[in-house]
Parts: sequence; C-alpha cells; structure tokens
Amino acid sequence: MSKPPVIPRAASLVADNRRMVGKLVVVIALMFAFGYALVPIYRTICDALGINVLALSEVQSGADVAANAQVDLSRTVTIEFDANARGPWDFRPAQPTVDVHPGEVTTVMYEFRNRQNRTITAQAIPSYAPNVAMAHFKKLECFCFTQHVLQPGESKQWPVVFVVDRKLPKDVRTITLSYTFFEVGGNVPIEAAPAAQAAPAKAGARAS
Repeated sequence: MSKPPVIPRAASLVADNRRMVGKLVVVIALMFAFGYALVPIYRTICDALGINVLALSEVQSGADVAANAQVDLSRTVTIEFDANARGPWDFRPAQPTVDVHPGEVTTVMYEFRNRQNRTITAQAIPSYAPNVAMAHFKKLECFCFTQHVLQPGESKQWPVVFVVDRKLPKDVRTITLSYTFFEVGGNVPIEAAPAAQAAPAKAGARAS
C-alpha cells in the first residue's frame, strides 16, 4: 500500500498565508460594517433621548464649571467662530471672534436660514482647534445639544453660552470653535425650484 504524498513545506506556508489573508479580510469587513452601523445607532439614541449624547457630558461639566468659576483676569483667550453648512442653507456666527478671560461666562449667537422650499430636520456637531481645547471649552447652552425642525424659508438665531476653563494650558491663546450643520436623514431629495421661478432669481442675482 502506497503512502500518501507529503505536502511540501512551501505549499503548507501558502495555505497558511491564504487562511490568514481570509481572516484579515473578514476582520476588515466587520470593521467597516461596524463603522456604518454607528450612524443609525447614534441617531436612534438621539431620537430616544431627545439630545445629542455626545454633548451631554459638556452640559453637565459646563454647569459645574459655571458654578465654581473664578475669572482669571491675567489671561485673555481669543475664540474664533466657524460654520460649515452641509446643504442649501445659510449658517454663520453673528461675530467672527471674541476675546474672553478664562472662567468668564460668554454668550455668542449663530444665525441660520433654511433656503429650501421644504421642511428640514438638522443637527450641528462642534469641533475644536487645537484638540487640547476641547476638554477646557465648557458649553452651558448650545443649539448643538438638540435637533431642530425648520420650515421652508425659516430663519433662526441660537445662542452658545460657554466658559473657558482656567486650567486651559497657558500656551493656548486662540481656540477655534467650528460647527458643521447637516440634515438628519439627509437622503431625502432636495426639491428643485420650478423653472419659471428660478429664471427671475438668476436675473436678480446678475442685477445686484
């Protein structure tokens, strides 16, 4: 009776490598699937709680800072405000910058106008530069905490009430607060303006 053929070492290594590559492909696929699943999970949590859960800790810590804040008059920090509109609407801060003392409660306004001819539900997500400023920028009140429903052509003004923590590193003299305003469930197609209405609008734009 003949012996079964012996698999060469090189062939064995190739088979092992193929199995490893297959496992890595499965892991990468699962990672991408999890990343896409985070969006509906996040929206479900927001709908259930009625609040931006990412900003909940900022509300709580901001209230604590405001209650115990002492103004550091020896330092001044420049706050720059930025706005990114992910859609056909107007979104901007009422003022580009403000100088504050750490521990000082400050209020600024953001302006929004829905230029569409349909109702939208939108949400703002904040970001900070430099990144170290995030832990020291405490918002007591902010439109980014909740979602907003705006009617066609509706305009809104929203306040941001904040405190810069006195523990902010002394080498940080400027903080940029940037908001990205996007439509929640933005897969709803935007209604196109009728041609009869669009033409006069373009003519008016050239005349101005």
